[in-house]
Amino acid sequence: MIYCAATVVAAQYIPTTVQKTSLLFAGDIMQHKAQLETARTDSGTYSFSGNYRHIRNTISAADIAIGNLETPIGRKHFSGYPTFCAPDSFLHAAVNAGFDVLLFANNHCLDKGKTAAMYTLDLMDSLGIAHCGVYRNMHERRERYPLLIEKNGFRIALLNYTYGTNGHKIPAPMIVNLIDKEMIAQDIIDAKMMAPDAIIACMHWGDEYVSLPPPRVKELAQWLIEQGVDHVIGNHPHVIQPIELRFNEEECNWNTIAYSTGNLLSNMSLRRTDGGIMVAMELRKILNYTTVSSLGYIYTWIAPKGSNGKRDFTIYPAASTVIEGNGHARQKLQQFLDDNRKLLETHNKGNIKEIITDTVTLIP
Repeated sequence: MIYCAATVVAAQYIPTTVQKTSLLFAGDIMQHKAQLETARTDSGTYSFSGNYRHIRNTISAADIAIGNLETPIGRKHFSGYPTFCAPDSFLHAAVNAGFDVLLFANNHCLDKGKTAAMYTLDLMDSLGIAHCGVYRNMHERRERYPLLIEKNGFRIALLNYTYGTNGHKIPAPMIVNLIDKEMIAQDIIDAKMMAPDAIIACMHWGDEYVSLPPPRVKELAQWLIEQGVDHVIGNHPHVIQPIELRFNEEECNWNTIAYSTGNLLSNMSLRRTDGGIMVAMELRKILNYTTVSSLGYIYTWIAPKGSNGKRDFTIYPAASTVIEGNGHARQKLQQFLDDNRKLLETHNKGNIKEIITDTVTLIP
């Protein structure tokens, strides 16, 4: 990594403490109908906790773990695509997996209208998990946005926006953060007033199932950096897209742009949609200078249906999963890794490394 010369020189003569914090950004967390059916217990309740068992330690190890909740929570009438609605236990599972922040500004946040959206906010508050992007009213937005996360001596300002809400009108007085440059510019100014060590914009954008970001997304990412955002993390396409680590000469610092983290949890099975990446970022602070000290990614993957015709929706660390006894699953996993390694090795920019976690054995 490159550090500003003045900061390095000062650190040589002034007693300083090097502070570090780690962030993890996961992909879309979705509940399709098949997941609901698989999670149903004999007593009529639902359990999703097993979905995260092989990645829970990785999520919990991050100082700040952030996921995109792309399924509203409701009391009843649970459903999958095209209008998502999950039971309380779906959210409980994500919280218990170790997520610290859930993004909610996405195109499915109003799938079941105001009632489910409000209930989701209430449940997140009751569970004590920070959330971002959707608000009960303008007063609440003013009080709670940008979202400021304080950890290990760092102040991180989070922003979250979506391109739309699938045609659903935003019910007054609720606020859903839509991508609007005038509003975003003001939010960035407000974020700067918080004196953060980093401003991170999480964007629900782009074209579904396309492995490279379109020009409009790249232009918006550049505009966000020019306005003062330090790092940009994208989702929505349901496939992985490249990551860039750029050196900003004007600011003497590094900017991260991850265009799409793909899917973390879903029933999608088309090529490249059966997994995603978790982007792992470490920030380092010396005096008042904060920079990215390391950046990497962990592939995640959900196995296809087994010989019994069912899928259990366990999330696996793709690169370190060993499959025994199922040639079809092994072929699907290898295809997922081959496709995405070729994509990222070709299009990533900067010193960004694949991270390999502990080995997991899968016996379908």
